[in-house]
Order: sequence, then structure tokens, then C-alpha cells
Amino acid sequence: MAHFTWDDLQFFLAVARTGQLSGAARQLRTSHVTVSRRIDRLEAALKLRLFERNPRGYELTAMGRRLIETAERMEAEAHRMNADLLGQGAGQRGILRMTLPEGFGSYFSRTLLVPFYRRFPNIALELITLPQIMALSRREADVSVVLDPPKASPYRSEKICDYSLHIFAARSYLDRHPPILTRDQLLEHPFIGYIEEMIFSPGLDYLGEVHPGIRAEVKSSSIFNQLAATRQGLGLCVLPHYIAGHRPDLAVVLPDQVALRRSYWLTTHRDAGANPRERAVMAFLLEAGRYHGPHLIRPAPATS
Repeated sequence: MAHFTWDDLQFFLAVARTGQLSGAARQLRTSHVTVSRRIDRLEAALKLRLFERNPRGYELTAMGRRLIETAERMEAEAHRMNADLLGQGAGQRGILRMTLPEGFGSYFSRTLLVPFYRRFPNIALELITLPQIMALSRREADVSVVLDPPKASPYRSEKICDYSLHIFAARSYLDRHPPILTRDQLLEHPFIGYIEEMIFSPGLDYLGEVHPGIRAEVKSSSIFNQLAATRQGLGLCVLPHYIAGHRPDLAVVLPDQVALRRSYWLTTHRDAGANPRERAVMAFLLEAGRYHGPHLIRPAPATS
């Protein structure tokens, strides 16, 4: 008969979700040596190999994938028991890793970070803003905000909110050039945009939607580098209203003709819905989206 403890399964889940001993150790607030020893002990007790070790980290074997379903059900029950015995907030603690697009990450930090910690004082939040989506399948993130929800069945996605994008230019740039009255006239101006081969989401590939002939001349994988270049008068740029619309040195170009719409989606592994902590954070983000969503869309120009 195999002898192991629920504590061993917590180490197993941490490694399964992060794919790394160091990541699991950080999550569990211990050393990677301890994590390695506990995984070895669990495998020995079960007489099963749960992970394949390789230079990229720890990847679940077929048996490991089978065990994770059982371990997560046990984890969910443990959280529920804590909540029942100690109050609703007991399940809302620990480390939670969230990945976000760069622009939304900045908005989150400005407007939602303080409310988040007021709501969840016992959650240690790890915010990761990268120009790529971390692999939810390897459990490298607990919750992700994405532009294009994955179609694969292991995930569940819910829309947080829409946001609008417009062509912006520095007022100083527009003062130096004739008025832009049509989309075809956009071809007479340099554009600032993403590096084509580094566009990580189809939702960011929007210059062709403005005009099929537009090609970016000043390129960056960072939306805030694009914003800086626009403010310095290097050209026109498609930017979210919530990032550029409040800046007095910028103006919208062709406001009646060009208004793009995109959405932010909350995406998690389907198993996360059983975890009270992830479930509470998801509810917080969806609630915030309903409240803040209208501020992320530029009002339609007034008609006479």
C-alpha cells in the first residue's frame, strides 16, 4: 500500500502547475531541494514516475496527468473545508500568478491593484506582463487575461470587457502636415506599430484593418514604446483609447472613420473553477470589467 500525505500532493501540484522546482519552491515558500525530495518521495511511494525531467523543467507523464485530477479534487475539498470551518476568506490565500497583456497590466496596476488587495489581503499576487501568453497547459499561470481566447477544451474563457482603438498622432506632428481627411491619405504618413513576426495575438494585427497598404516604419513589441514614439512626433499609431485618449498632446485622426474594437478575455484552465481562490479572483475581474468597461471605449463623436 502506498504511503503519502496530502502535503506531498501539494508539492506535486505546485510542480505540475509551474513546471519548475524553483517556481514550485517560491510558491510553497521553501527550497527547490525540499521540493525535489518530496517529489522523489511521492514517486517512490506510488511506484510511479509522475514527471519527465528535461532541460526545460518538469513535464507530467501520462500517470502524472491522471493523478493531477485527483489531487485537484482533494485540494478543492481542502479549500472548502477551510472556508466552512474558518470563514469564507480562508480559501482566499496563497500565491496567485496572473498573466496580462502589457496595456491591460498597466491599467490593472493603476486602477485595480489597490481594490484587489483590499478584497484579498491574504493573496500574494504575481503579475506577469509579457508579449506572449504563458502556457496554461503547463500551469505556468493560474489566471490569464488574453485578447484571443483559446479554443482548446481544457480552458474556459469569459469576456471581461471591450475596448476601442483609434489612430493617434502628436498635435505637434499634425500641425506640421496638411489635414488628413481620408483613409488613403494615411499612406502619406509614417506609422508606428508592432514587429510583424513578433505579434503574439491576432487581435494586435490591426494596421491592415485600417488600410491594407499601411506598413509600420517605427516598430516595437511594447505598446508603451509605441506610445512614446507617437508623442515625440515620429508618426501615426493605432492605440487603445484608455492608454492614449486622456493625453492632451495627442489627437485622434479620422475619428469618424476609424474606430476598432477588441476584447479582453479571462482565461483559466477548466480545473481552476473548483478552487475558491481562483473562483473569487475571476469574479473580481469580471465585476471590475462591468464597472470599468465603459471607460475603455471612446464615446462616439457627437452628431449635429
